Amino acid sequence: MAKETHIPSGIEGQDPEEGGYHIPVMLQETVDGLNIRPAGIYVDCTFGGGGHSRAILAALGPDGKLFAFDQDDAARRNLPNDDRVIFIPHNFRHLQRFLRLHRVEQVDGVLADLGVSSHQFDEGERGFSIRYDAGLDMRMDQRATLRAADVIATYSEQQLHRLFEQFGEVTNAKTLARTIVAVRSKIPLATISQFKAALQPIVKGNPNKYFAQVFQALRIEVNDELGALKEMLQQVPLLLRHRGRVAMITFHSLEDRLVKNFFKNGTFETEEDDNPFENKKSVSLLKVVSKKPVLPGSEELKRNPRSRSAKLRIAEKI
Repeated sequence: MAKETHIPSGIEGQDPEEGGYHIPVMLQETVDGLNIRPAGIYVDCTFGGGGHSRAILAALGPDGKLFAFDQDDAARRNLPNDDRVIFIPHNFRHLQRFLRLHRVEQVDGVLADLGVSSHQFDEGERGFSIRYDAGLDMRMDQRATLRAADVIATYSEQQLHRLFEQFGEVTNAKTLARTIVAVRSKIPLATISQFKAALQPIVKGNPNKYFAQVFQALRIEVNDELGALKEMLQQVPLLLRHRGRVAMITFHSLEDRLVKNFFKNGTFETEEDDNPFENKKSVSLLKVVSKKPVLPGSEELKRNPRSRSAKLRIAEKI
């Protein structure tokens, strides 16, 4: 059973609606789940506003270390003045590589909060939110070259169909792809307002929900989010020390399925997907700490409605 770690007051951060960067989701549950060793080495793969990192630091002793990864350079502004923190401004898919550069072979815990930060949604010019008009950007890492507008302008109808169906679970993905290809030859689709106006005639159901699914698909594609998650997860079992823990907070079914299957089976496929003609059986190096995911409590849901789709899964190295 994980020991309980008290989170000092004030560590949660501001409400994003009042100008804060991001409210860390399931903060107490995550830190308790990591079962922090005071002299241990921990990794926050998604530093963001630093809420989870500050809670980890509060549980660490003077000899503990925290490596904070974030590909969004804006996150650097939130770093605490603490010698125990090493900031790495790169995608967590390079986890092992950068830890080795710092002569770290194994760690005691790994955390990732896979949600887009409130700060990114609330900065209209980043192009993540349907609430603003801006260029269709959606890059987490501003050094990357592929923007959402490039996907809209250059992908084939088949490619667009695939990504909207798989990454956004959009009901009329085929019609959506066909419409984009037809419209883009006549008018530019470089901004959020141009894009939404062009698609208005084919919107299914609630427009806000529909465009949220479309934007999710584009964001996942632009940032190769599922590819990066798979690469990171595959590195975790070898990085963790015996009885070290990994905590993953997901916000949609695509991520959660990958995490759940990997923790349980050591692969990204479900047991039902196994080929009956193959004898090869994947064995996970991780033990799932709780069979069902941890969900936000009613108080947190009131305080932070953006946590409503969050699921926390925790596993331990065996």
